[in-house]
Amino acid sequence: MTATYEKRILRVLDYIHDHPAGDLSLDQLADVAAMSRFHWHRVFRAVTGETCAQAVRRIRLHRAASALLLTQDSLAQIAQAVGYPNQGSFSRAFTEAYGASPAGFRKAACHFPSRPDFKTGDYPMHPVALREEPARRLVGLAHQGSYHLIGKRFESFGALCETRSLWPQMGPLTAIYYDDPDSIPETALRSFAGGVFTGAEIPEGMEEKQIVGGKTAVLTYKGAYSGISAAYHSLFGGWLPASGEEPAEAPCYEIYLNNPREVAPEELLTEICLPLK
Repeated sequence: MTATYEKRILRVLDYIHDHPAGDLSLDQLADVAAMSRFHWHRVFRAVTGETCAQAVRRIRLHRAASALLLTQDSLAQIAQAVGYPNQGSFSRAFTEAYGASPAGFRKAACHFPSRPDFKTGDYPMHPVALREEPARRLVGLAHQGSYHLIGKRFESFGALCETRSLWPQMGPLTAIYYDDPDSIPETALRSFAGGVFTGAEIPEGMEEKQIVGGKTAVLTYKGAYSGISAAYHSLFGGWLPASGEEPAEAPCYEIYLNNPREVAPEELLTEICLPLK
């Protein structure tokens, strides 16, 4: 796959993330890619493993799930914001993807505001284990802005791995989160989307990051990525104060144990790793 085709894939993925309420028809995305409609569809599916329509639907509904948990917007507002012309079509699509209606998903989710009240018992419980984690060498792409939008960089990272045949050299997908979202403006949050890398040379256009390893608290979270912020509140507001442990001067990172394209959102498994002194 030439660099030209690679750039087209990345351009289209960025466009989908940046314009969830816009025209994301096959014709429009082919125009963004500057390719024939028929050839573009084949190229996109071969590289990403999804049709354009499947990618658009998945990204739109992920944005909707985040909005249901993180905002007080009405269902009609959220539906419009992610490109569904009416609430009925949005509700049907969301229920099919997430196994719950938008209203039910919002009501059932364990989510806390960015600065929750610290009350014993108010945090959802997740299993936490103390482990000696290995050092890890990552390659990937930097992201700045809302942590809930890091998926945009993972889309680009995955496309680069596919076009350059890097998957045989990749271990688990991993993200590093450098800042506290409760104390840093959302636009300034820094993170990193990539994966464990066993190859020799850093792929062009990617960055290398090192995770030192050592004593680590590992919380296993099961569920949609849009609800991960509640698991962090559980780790820092519930487990850590009672553990007697001290965090190290190192950022948290997440290891993704399965693929959102292969399992339902409620079956996703994520390890949230907190380095300790």
